[in-house]
Amino acid sequence: MDIFFAVLGGLFMLAGIAGSVLPVLPGPPLSLVGLLLLQLQENPPFTTNFLLIWTAITIGVVLIDYFIPAYGTKKFGGTKWGVWGTFVGLIVGLFFSPIGIIIGPLLGALIGELIAGKSSGQAFKAAIGSFVGFILGTVLKLGVCLVMTYYYIDALL
Repeated sequence: MDIFFAVLGGLFMLAGIAGSVLPVLPGPPLSLVGLLLLQLQENPPFTTNFLLIWTAITIGVVLIDYFIPAYGTKKFGGTKWGVWGTFVGLIVGLFFSPIGIIIGPLLGALIGELIAGKSSGQAFKAAIGSFVGFILGTVLKLGVCLVMTYYYIDALL
């Protein structure tokens, strides 16, 4: 049975890594499930505190991933209209996955800034901030999933 949990956990780890770069899959939560599956082995490799910390990190990364495009919009000179546009674009983009999750916040920020009366250049700059935020969120998720994968492999060895 230990082999079953190890293989299934490995599949979740791979899905988590893929989900870090593919917006349709929730990367860090899938990797966390991979770690939790190892806990079902006859000799659980992790402590409760270890798993609670990784659960908190996973929740934090998932939340940050939703807010970082709006933060990027603001940092690149966007107004509250651009920030709200980013959120609306993200929500609308969820219905057009996977490309919608990438393009939605960018277009939302652009449209929000244009509604606010910004020039097209200023609006585009804010939209680029949204895209930079998306990229940073992706890198963060990938890093977290790779570290969890390290612990997964370490527990097997």
